[in-house]
Amino acid sequence: MVNIKTSCSHALLIFAGAAFGGFLSGHFWPSDSSAMAAGRYPKTVMAERFVLLDANGKQRGVIQTTEDEMATLSLNDPNGRDRAELRVAGDGSAGLAFFNNSGQKLAVFGESLDGRSGIYIFGPEGMERAVFGSSPTGASGLALYDANTGLARAGVGIAAKGDPAIVLLDQAGAERAELSLQPDGQPGLALTDGKGKVIAGLPEIQSSTNANPQ
Repeated sequence: MVNIKTSCSHALLIFAGAAFGGFLSGHFWPSDSSAMAAGRYPKTVMAERFVLLDANGKQRGVIQTTEDEMATLSLNDPNGRDRAELRVAGDGSAGLAFFNNSGQKLAVFGESLDGRSGIYIFGPEGMERAVFGSSPTGASGLALYDANTGLARAGVGIAAKGDPAIVLLDQAGAERAELSLQPDGQPGLALTDGKGKVIAGLPEIQSSTNANPQ
């Protein structure tokens, strides 16, 4: 039978994996687009900075390196706003981001040197909506967020050993329910009080076909 005291143990895995998407977003884009954070040099062409102009002389792209060893490729719309950026950090990790016409992040894709990768999706108001993360061990997780509060409300994940889990959270972001499968295939359902204490659980039920005849 499944031990309900340990069946509610996948939330950390799911949200730790998914949170890597958030790490990517903050690592490469701690603020918004580069155009919002830096001045423009529409006629500058240098070895460390190359500016792409359209037929009307408007800036449409920039390739540059920064003082913190970040190499970036930024593409602008006809109004000069950043809409897409590719960045490679000094440590070799890389990320790709897309922005709306206000310079807010809409999506971030990236990977790190240790093999972790992630996707971070934002709503039009700039709040996170969904995060997917995967580790080189084989574990991965998807977290979905409340559009009103920005708090995680649901997660789906799978551990390196292959056991999957679904986690549901309340309006305060506290885990309240988890459905999971153990490595041996046994299912488990755990309900919590919102403070980490399991208040109810459903272990595997023995099939009647396996019962000994009387």
